[in-house]
Amino acid sequence: MKEIVLALGGGGTKGGAHIGVLRVLEREGFNIRAVSGTSAGAICASLYAFGYSPDEIQRLMDKATNASLFTRNPSDGPSWSGLRGIRDLLQDALGDSRFEDLRLPCAMTAVDLNTAERLVLGRGRVIDAVMASIAVPGVFPPFEMDGRVLVDGGVMDPVPVGVARSLAHSLPVAAVVLSPPIDQWAGVNQPPSLLGSLPFLQKYISQLRFSQALNIFMRSVDIGGALLTELLLEIEKPDVLIRPAVQQIGLLDQVNIADVARLGERAAEHALPELNKVVGWQGRLRRTLRPRNPTEIHLPYSADFIE
Repeated sequence: MKEIVLALGGGGTKGGAHIGVLRVLEREGFNIRAVSGTSAGAICASLYAFGYSPDEIQRLMDKATNASLFTRNPSDGPSWSGLRGIRDLLQDALGDSRFEDLRLPCAMTAVDLNTAERLVLGRGRVIDAVMASIAVPGVFPPFEMDGRVLVDGGVMDPVPVGVARSLAHSLPVAAVVLSPPIDQWAGVNQPPSLLGSLPFLQKYISQLRFSQALNIFMRSVDIGGALLTELLLEIEKPDVLIRPAVQQIGLLDQVNIADVARLGERAAEHALPELNKVVGWQGRLRRTLRPRNPTEIHLPYSADFIE
């Protein structure tokens, strides 16, 4: 039995690549025993753990446009855009299901804006955890839960490898990373990602000084996030790294989900030799002998950490 655990990273509309990765793993006979996710990865993780197939997840995403997904509620806090459409989509797909109702063990990350804690969410209503995990600071309103003000888990944990490992200690972890290696950043030329949902104004707004300054700020944040990703991958050491070539896609770009999913498929197919290696006896032996990395305990966890 080819058993594996997945850690699905964040990346906005790049997250469609997760669908292609899931599709290839299923096609090749891998049994995904648990899944963790951050931000866009939390959406795919929750839907897959609930029981939706990769094709069904793609059909759900195909129904939506940026204009319908990123709308604001009157009660939303300070933010560029809103998440009412995404919440409606998740409510239709997941209902009021709780983590204990899911087909697979699943957890996702968020960050407490007031205490700087990285929280691992794996109890209570699934939709609440997803909404917290995708609340990109400044872009989407923070999500309030149990007296906490929560934002996107990618602020502290862009690819939740340690969370995935906690869900099934004995199984190899494949991490799906949607940011490029930091030494390849020179080739990344993303458009002003926050304008993707306003195509009719994009040409005009992109010429404004405020928009240009915002794009510089967001690109700088993305570079910092890419560096954090590389440092955490070095610390947490996933058994397999799957890296779809999605670096040209902006955070909120309007995309063809099928095209982005195909990028995930290609990356997963490229990783198949390594995936097959880590589920074999040699991979199991290597994990048994691998010493615990003491650096892993330095990250703050919440009381909701999955035991």
